[in-house]
Amino acid sequence: MSTKVETSPSLISVKSTVRLTMAQAIVRYLSSQYSECLDGKIEPLFGGIFGIFGHGNVAGIGEALIECRESMPYLRGQNEQGMAHTAIAYAKAHKRRRVMGVTTSIGPGATNLLTAAALAHVNRLPVLFLPGDSFASRLPDPVLQQLEDETAPLDSVNDSFRPLSRFFDRINRPEQILASLPQAVRTLTDPLRCGPVTLCLPQDVQTEAYDFPESFFEKKIHRIRRQAPDPRELHEALTLLRQSKRPLIISGGGVHYSGANEALAIFAKKHAIPLAETQAGKASLLWNHPCLLGGIGVTGTRAANRIAAEADCILCIGTRLSDFTTASKTLFSNPSAHFIGLNIQSVDAEKLHASPLVCDALSGIEALENALGEWESPRSHQINFSREIQEWKNLREEACSPTSDLANDAAILGVVNHVADEKTTVVCAAGGLPGELHKLWNCFSHDSYHLEYGYSCMGYEIAGGLGVKLAQADRDIYVMVGDGSYLMLHTELLTARQLGLKLQIIVVDNRGFGCINRLQKSCGCEPFGNLLRDQKGQEVPIDFVSNARSYGCHARLVQNLEDLERTLIENKERDEVCVTVIRSDPEKSSPSYAWWDVAVPEVSQEVKVLDARHNYETQIKKRQ
Repeated sequence: MSTKVETSPSLISVKSTVRLTMAQAIVRYLSSQYSECLDGKIEPLFGGIFGIFGHGNVAGIGEALIECRESMPYLRGQNEQGMAHTAIAYAKAHKRRRVMGVTTSIGPGATNLLTAAALAHVNRLPVLFLPGDSFASRLPDPVLQQLEDETAPLDSVNDSFRPLSRFFDRINRPEQILASLPQAVRTLTDPLRCGPVTLCLPQDVQTEAYDFPESFFEKKIHRIRRQAPDPRELHEALTLLRQSKRPLIISGGGVHYSGANEALAIFAKKHAIPLAETQAGKASLLWNHPCLLGGIGVTGTRAANRIAAEADCILCIGTRLSDFTTASKTLFSNPSAHFIGLNIQSVDAEKLHASPLVCDALSGIEALENALGEWESPRSHQINFSREIQEWKNLREEACSPTSDLANDAAILGVVNHVADEKTTVVCAAGGLPGELHKLWNCFSHDSYHLEYGYSCMGYEIAGGLGVKLAQADRDIYVMVGDGSYLMLHTELLTARQLGLKLQIIVVDNRGFGCINRLQKSCGCEPFGNLLRDQKGQEVPIDFVSNARSYGCHARLVQNLEDLERTLIENKERDEVCVTVIRSDPEKSSPSYAWWDVAVPEVSQEVKVLDARHNYETQIKKRQ
C-alpha cells in the first residue's frame, strides 16, 4: 500500500492506494460487489468465474484468481461455450440478481463464447465475458492465434462480440478499469440494459500494475430499481381493461425477474382474467390456478390460443412478443383487440401497437390492482375460459398417454412430470421437447421450469442444468435433452462430476433431428439430412449409455415408460449424475394449435412443395 499526495491550485488531498496488476484489480473489484436478492438477502453479486486457461489468460487473470480464490471461486469447464451456458443459466435461476464471469484465452477460446453471447443477449440475461486479447503493445505481433488484418491493426477476433454485447470494451491500460468496471457492473444489474458484458483483456495489460485507489474496492450493494408506471399510461391501461369483455393476460419472463408471481396470481384470480404464458413466463402461475390457460402461441395449448383469438384486451406483462408467442402475428384475430404493453423496456411495451405501460412488472401489477377495485371480467367470459381450461386438461391427459409400443416425446414427458414434485426443475432448450414442455408440463412451483427458448440453442441443456444446480442446490434438476443436442455438447457432464453436483439427465433418442425432420416434411420436402443415417441410408447406432459412463456417470438404457418411471424413482436415491436413455418415435408429436411462419419455396419440381406453398400463402393472407 502507498499514499499518494495530489496537489492542485485549490485542493490538497491524500488518497490511499494499492498497487495491483490490472487482472488482480478486476478480480478484487468484482469480489467487492454485492446484490440484494428477491428475498431481501444480500449475497455476492458474482457466484464465481468459470474458465479455461490458455496463454492469453493463465498468467494474468489466472494468477489473480489464485490470490482471490476464497472470495471469487474458480470453476473449470470443459468447453468455453458450455461453461458460458452454465453461467447464463445461473443468472436466470437467480432471477438476474446474481451472475458469473467467464475467462478464456485468446483466439478460439474467445470465439467459442460467441454463441453463448448471442443467447444471453436475446434472452436479456447477464453474464461477464473476460476473453484474453492480443498484446496492446503490439511488440510481439503477430502472436499465436492473433487475427492479422493489415487494413485494421486494432481489430481482433474479440471485435465479434461488439454486436452481441450490451456493453463492450477493450482495456488497453490498467487504469481504464476505473471507468469501465463500474459501467460493466451497472449493465449487468440494470433491468433495462441487462445482458452480456464483454471486457477484452490484452495479455500484456493483464499483468501491468497501477496504483489503484483503495476506495475503488469498497463493498458496494446493488439494489434493483423498481420503476413505477406513468400516471397517464396507467389511466389508459385501466380504461382499456374496464371496457373489455374478453380480457387476457400474457405472462413473460419479466414476471419472474421482478418477483411478481404471487401478485399476478392474486390479480388474475380476483379480476377473473385468464392467463397464458410464454416459454420464459411459464410457471408464473402454478398448474392448478383457476385462470391458467397454459402456454400460448405456436407451442401453446388449445385453450390459450382459442381465448387469444377472441380476446379484445391483451395485457402483455414482461414479454418481448416473439413470433412463437404471437404465432407469427396471426394469433389475435379479434379486429377490435387492444394491447397493453406492461414492460420495463419501452421497445417491448410498444410492440403490436400496444398502449405502453413502461414500468417494473410488480410495480405495474400492484398499481393496476390498487386502481381496479372489485372489477372483474364478465361472467360469460369466465364460463368460457373455465370450460376451455377443463377441456385442455382432458386433452393433456390424452396427449401424455402412450399410443404405441415406441414412446413419443409427450408420453415420456408425462412420466417425468409424474415423478417430479415441487422441488423439481426441468431444464431444456431445443428441438421438439420445448414445444411439448410448453404445452404439457405441469408446474408445481415457480422455479420448476427453466427453458432457454429465446435462442433455442442446441447444447444448452446439460450445461444449463449445471448452472441451475449451482444456483439452487436444494432443487432436483431434471434435464430433458434430445440426442441431437446431447451430441453437440455433453462434456459438461464431467464438470458436474468434478463439482460433485447431481443432475438427472433424460436423453430422448429419436435418432437425429426429429423435430426438424417433421418440419421439413410439413414444408413438402422429402426427408433429407436430419436423421442419423450413413451413406447407404442405414441408421447409425449410438451407445449413449457407454458415453455417459465414460464420464463417471450412472447411466442406463430403459426400454419402456414403466421402466423409465422406475429408474427415475430409483435415481432419486443416488448422489451422482444419472443419465437415463430412452428411445422415442421421431414421427410423433402432440398437435399444434397455431401457425408458424416458415417460408416455403415459390418454385419447385415437387408437387408436395407447391401444395405447402399454397397453404403458406393462405396463412400469410390472414396476417395481412
